[in-house]
Amino acid sequence: MPTKPPKPCRFPGCPELVDNGYCEEHADKINGRYEQERGTATARGYGTRWQKLRDRFAKKFPLCAECLRNGHVTPMKDVHHKIKHDGDVDLLYDWDNLESLCRACHNAKTAKGE
Repeated sequence: MPTKPPKPCRFPGCPELVDNGYCEEHADKINGRYEQERGTATARGYGTRWQKLRDRFAKKFPLCAECLRNGHVTPMKDVHHKIKHDGDVDLLYDWDNLESLCRACHNAKTAKGE
């Protein structure tokens, strides 16, 4: 009996061919193992202090900086670190290292490793 041809992984943008559902890498993310390995937001430094800073920054800069540079007006959804902090508390809380971004711009920059 013939088998069905493999299909792309159901994770957006993943070209990996699978028999059903998600590839191994994305099955882990979907099933919560990714978050366990990555740690909670608080464990990564995004606790109360970060939330307060983020809220102040968002209030002062309510529009996506990247969209504004491209002539569009879009409400911000995320506060992005221009330089990855990688646990460096000085970079994590540096006001000048932050920018407001909409979800699409934030995801694009994060995917590029920016």
